[in-house]
Amino acid sequence: MNPDILTGIVDVAAAMVIFYMIVVALIYLVLFLIAGPKIRKERELNREELIEDTAVNKDTFPVSVLVPAYNEEVGVVSTARSMLALHYPQFEVIVIDDGSIDQTAERMIHAFDMQPINLAVRRHFQTKEVVRGYQSKTHSNLYLLQKENGGKADALNAGINFSKYPYFAAIDGDSLLDRDALLKTMKPIIDSNGLVTATGGTVRIANGSNIVQNRVEKIGLARQPMVIMQIIEYFRAFLIGRLGLSRMNILLIISGAFGVFEKSRVIRAGGYDSNTVGEDMELVVRIHRTLKEEHSKQRIEYIQDPVCWTEAPSTFASLRAQRKRWQKGLAETLWKHRKMMLNPKYQGIGMFSMPYYLIVELLSSLFELLGYLIIILGIFFSFITMETTIMMGLFTVFYGSLLSSLAVLLEEWTYHKYPDLKSICLLYLWSLTESFWFRPLVVWWRCEGLLLALTKKKSEWGDMNRKGLSQEHT
Repeated sequence: MNPDILTGIVDVAAAMVIFYMIVVALIYLVLFLIAGPKIRKERELNREELIEDTAVNKDTFPVSVLVPAYNEEVGVVSTARSMLALHYPQFEVIVIDDGSIDQTAERMIHAFDMQPINLAVRRHFQTKEVVRGYQSKTHSNLYLLQKENGGKADALNAGINFSKYPYFAAIDGDSLLDRDALLKTMKPIIDSNGLVTATGGTVRIANGSNIVQNRVEKIGLARQPMVIMQIIEYFRAFLIGRLGLSRMNILLIISGAFGVFEKSRVIRAGGYDSNTVGEDMELVVRIHRTLKEEHSKQRIEYIQDPVCWTEAPSTFASLRAQRKRWQKGLAETLWKHRKMMLNPKYQGIGMFSMPYYLIVELLSSLFELLGYLIIILGIFFSFITMETTIMMGLFTVFYGSLLSSLAVLLEEWTYHKYPDLKSICLLYLWSLTESFWFRPLVVWWRCEGLLLALTKKKSEWGDMNRKGLSQEHT
């Protein structure tokens, strides 16, 4: 190919990538401006006073806490103890062992002195067979279900079938909750008299923190730079992205690590879809779809106060598997509900939120990968001018690192969770390096996940190689 033609093609591609990054940066700016008033309000709130009223409110709804678990022998007991310690008037904890091949069930039975019970399971959804049920002798509100393996979505559906309360919280088997987590997430539902049908809480990474008796007593930073970068990622995703979308009632994701749902609404929507790895997002999109089709005024809200702590991947292999899974789930959900895309019938969901997740969340990996390739071509092969190469580099740094550093500052300005200046400085400095090493890796893994979505392989539980949060006691 003629070198001039090739240079022209690369220049056009560079212009497209720069234009894309500018548009996405402007979208993030708009979301930040929308979220800004709520963030400022958060700084002035006395959260203890707010939840004290809810704790004694006679209208507080009882909640079923569902914990799906597959090969979670390392952390399932700690998670169950964390759930039992929740400060909430009335709730039950249901651990669903989805055909684990390790000691998940045995650890639960031994730790909580559990005995077999007769299963009285309602059939809201068809699931793999639930073979045994147990109830703790020491904690009458703790149950264990053992079922044939069917995936996380199938396990959650089995938990919904067994649950007896009108609301349920879905919790990952490797997560810990603050004692006031349910109070904080149920408060918007209670205050709205049912107008809010689902809520999602902020998820934070607990690696490196001081955990005592299954509670995060002191927040700290992990030593691995890879984990630190994930902490920064979570800041950006929750503080800037989800809060802005939630304020417009067009949020499509409630984290699978922690979300609260009105059970009757989920039953009407059809429950969790076992044919996707993104079961949490797919359910939320389907709920939005049914709300719009019913012309319902119910809404879904995001609660920004950090309430859920999870163990982040600490190896490149486990992080790669996680990001491929997330990207595959996002692609599957958008494809399944493609008829909502740019459809005025679904209002903000169809006209803004669906295109946002397609362009900004799904396809961004392709644009960013193209950007990195252009920079490499410019530096090593001189296919584009040095000026274009420098401009591409600057936009790449601005797009990734500066947005992340802003998120770190917002986190400290709002919540002050990290107790020492050193931690904040480390987070800020690492955030400025994101575009030079961490983001290119994640971009590549997300592209792999996008390709994986085209293979349509059967949904599987992810393998995190967990070390267990309880092992980080000091």
